[in-house]
Amino acid sequence: MLATMPVTLADIRAARRRIAGGVIVTPCPESIPLSESTGARIACKLDNFQRTGSFKERGARNALLRLAPAQKKRGVIAASAGNHALGLAYHGQLLGIPVTVVMPDYAPLIKITTCQRLGARVLIHGRDFAEARAQADALVAAEQLTYIHGFDDPAIIAGQGTLGLELLEQVPDLEAIVCPIGGGGLIAGVAVAVKALQPKIKIIGVESKQTGNFAAALRAGQPVTVPRRATLADGLATLTVGANAFALARRRVDQVVSVSEAWISLAILRMLELEKQWSKAPPPPRWPR
Repeated sequence: MLATMPVTLADIRAARRRIAGGVIVTPCPESIPLSESTGARIACKLDNFQRTGSFKERGARNALLRLAPAQKKRGVIAASAGNHALGLAYHGQLLGIPVTVVMPDYAPLIKITTCQRLGARVLIHGRDFAEARAQADALVAAEQLTYIHGFDDPAIIAGQGTLGLELLEQVPDLEAIVCPIGGGGLIAGVAVAVKALQPKIKIIGVESKQTGNFAAALRAGQPVTVPRRATLADGLATLTVGANAFALARRRVDQVVSVSEAWISLAILRMLELEKQWSKAPPPPRWPR
């Protein structure tokens, strides 16, 4: 297995201070209808309230702010099908850091055009993430850009872990956290923060049966490549879990559940019906003054 880099509670607390003012503290209200239908007290962490619609802004801003001055001047690059690219583009614009994103050809059009409107250079290349990443690596060498990995960079993981700190403050008597898994950056950061402070809280990961990256890594004892298959949870459709993310999460995650596309579609419907919440495309950018 490749050498991995640790992320600690101190790193996550430092990330929280670093991104304060640039990334909002999102609400986490109790859901009365979901609580009534499940027989448990359910609260929903609404990180879709972030400017670009996802938690990815946390890690993106933290990683950008940790760059050396020369790196900020030359710019950064990432391979991403959507949310990581959006987070980098938005916060790169706010911080004056040039951003290039390489998107595979299946990337949603709305995310491509929004990244462009946010000032990023967008390149469409490759049939999957691996081919997009190869193109990004070539540009790193040719243009001396800094690559920021969307779910395995330690600064990204630390930034995502700030969500866990907020949960501990917002939900009294928290017993369990249900967290989606794609590349693993979010659940790794959340698990590091939560288990360091409240080790009895259960961390339950949920992934699509169409991806199954974390379950496959658990079986193999290390990250493995899983063929890309279509899923409604397109934000989870990475080819593998990250090495750093897996090393951090594997002993901190209490349970991993794989769900079918039918259950994902039902969950989307229930969130729309009961919570009036859904995963939406980001609105046109509000240019900074």
